[in-house]
Parts: sequence; C-alpha cells; structure tokens
Amino acid sequence: MTTQTPHDPGRLEKILAYMVAGVVGLSILAFLAVILGTAAGAGDNDGFSTGVWPAVLTLPLFGLPLGFLLIITLMVVSGIRRAREARQKME
Repeated sequence: MTTQTPHDPGRLEKILAYMVAGVVGLSILAFLAVILGTAAGAGDNDGFSTGVWPAVLTLPLFGLPLGFLLIITLMVVSGIRRAREARQKME
C-alpha cells in the first residue's frame, strides 16, 4: 500500500476557502436578519426601504451566486494542484 502524505493547500486555496465562508456566511446572516426583522415588524409601512435594510435585502442576491462561483474556482484550483502533484509523483 502506498502511504499518502497530507497535502499543503496553497495560499490561493486558503484565500478562496475563507472568501467562500465569508460571503456565504454573510448571506445566511442577511437571510436571518430579514426573517427576524419581518417577525419584529420592520417590514410594516414600507420599513425595509429605509436605513440598512436595502443592503441587507440585496446581499444574498449577489453573495450567494458569488459564493457559488468561488466554490467552483476553488474546485478548479484544487484539481489543477492535485493533477500537478500526481504528475510529479509519476516522474
């Protein structure tokens, strides 16, 4: 059996992983804020159109697709690194 050494993710992979966590995490928090704000009555009498609410409402609209693209980018970068490592082991 071959022994597998743990790989060291590169700097780009770490940055992408933290960006995914941050963007998706903020989007989920924005969802929860809208749910709690609605339950608290902030949406009554057009309350979501003032203050910070427009930004909170639009954050998931941009954050979740961006998080999806970042996940795909992370998968591609990781695949390229693994293929490069496998090619080096074959030589």
